[in-house]
Amino acid sequence: MKNFSKVSVASEARTELHDQLGLTGAEVSINHLPAGAGVPFVHSHKKNEEIYAILSGKGKAVIDGETVELAAGDWIRISPAAKRQFFAAEEADIHFLCIQVREHSLESYTKDDAVV
Repeated sequence: MKNFSKVSVASEARTELHDQLGLTGAEVSINHLPAGAGVPFVHSHKKNEEIYAILSGKGKAVIDGETVELAAGDWIRISPAAKRQFFAAEEADIHFLCIQVREHSLESYTKDDAVV
C-alpha cells in the first residue's frame, strides 16, 4: 500500500475529497458558486470546525447573522456551533476550499510533528 494518494478533479459545483483521497482526519471539499448563487441551506456542525480558503472570485458568508465579505486570498475559520451560509457576489463567481476538522484535535504541527 502506498503512503500517499493523488486525485485530479474537474470543476464541479462541489467535490468532496474524503473518499477519493482516503482521508482519515479531515474532510476537504472544493466548491464553486456561480454569480448570484448561494448554498441553499444554513448549517452548523456538532464537532467540526471549518476552514475556508477563497481561491477566486468574491462573495459573502452569513455567520450567526453577521455578513462577512469574502474575496480571493481570504481565509476564514468558523467554529462548529456557528450557523453559516455562503453566497457568490451578484457579478462574480466564487471558488473556495473547505477543510473540516474536529475542533481542538490538533496536538502538534509543523516541526513538532516532523520526523527527521
